[in-house]
Amino acid sequence: MNKEAPTALVLGGTGRTGSLLAGTLARRGITPRTAARRGADVRFDWDDPATHPDALDGVDRLYLVTPVMRVRYADQVADFLDLAETAGVRHVTFLSTYNADQAPEGIDIAAVEADLASRRSVTHSVLRPAWVMQNFADDHLPVVDGVITAPSDGGTEAFVDAEDIAAVAAETLLDPEAHAGAVYSLTGPEALTFREVADTIASVSGRPVSYDDIDQEAWINGALAAGVSADYAVMLRWLTGAIVTGNGATPTGDIEKVTGRPATTFREFAERNARAWTGEAS
Repeated sequence: MNKEAPTALVLGGTGRTGSLLAGTLARRGITPRTAARRGADVRFDWDDPATHPDALDGVDRLYLVTPVMRVRYADQVADFLDLAETAGVRHVTFLSTYNADQAPEGIDIAAVEADLASRRSVTHSVLRPAWVMQNFADDHLPVVDGVITAPSDGGTEAFVDAEDIAAVAAETLLDPEAHAGAVYSLTGPEALTFREVADTIASVSGRPVSYDDIDQEAWINGALAAGVSADYAVMLRWLTGAIVTGNGATPTGDIEKVTGRPATTFREFAERNARAWTGEAS
C-alpha cells in the first residue's frame, strides 16, 4: 500500500513565490494546498481566524508568509503557529527578508524568526531574500514612461529571482530534516545599481529606460499618497535606507548551495520576462 503523500500548506499561495512553490512541490511528490483570500485551494485570511483550522487540516509542513503591507503581526502569527502545532505541522519554512535580524524596532519580522526558533515541536527554516527581480516587471517598481523611480543614492542590491526563492523553499519542505534551523540569505549573483537594472531592461526590451534616483522621503511620501498605510512607512524607510547607506544585499552562494545550480542573473530574468516591458503577449 502506497504511503499517502505529505501535505504542505502554502500561504500566499497565489503570490509570486507561493504559486511557483506549489507547482514544484506537486511535481516532486508533495501535495500542495495553496491558501489565500481568493483564488487558492482554500480561503485563508489572517484577520479571519475562522479560516485557519480548515487550511491546516491534514497538513504536516507549512510555508509561512506573514500579512502583507503590515509591520505589526507577531501576535497573530504566534496564535496561528500554536494552532498549526496542535494540528500536526512539524516543519515551517518562513519567508522572511534580507537582514531581518537588523530590522528596526516596530517591524515584527525578527520577532517571528525568534518565535519559530523557540518552538520545540516543529523544525524551521528561514529564507531571507533580497529585493525581488519581479518588482521591476509588476506594479512594485514599474517602468513608467520609460523611467524607473526609486531612492538608492547610487547604492547596489543583489536582486533575486522569485523562482530561485521558490526553488530553495521547495528543498526545505521536501527534506525538512536536512534544513532544520537553517537561515538562508537569498540573492542574485551580482550586486547592481538601479541604473544598471534600467540599462539591462533597455537592452532586452529594445526601448529606452532611464533611472530617477529620487529623494528617499519624497518617494515614501508618494507611496503613502498612493494609499500605502502610514504604519508601513517604517518598512519602506528601512528597505530603501539599506541601499542608500551602502548596506544593500550582497551576493551569497546560498541558492546554489541548496539547489545545486547558480542563482539567476538579472539579464537572464529580464530576457525571460521581456514582454513585461514590450507589451507583447507571451
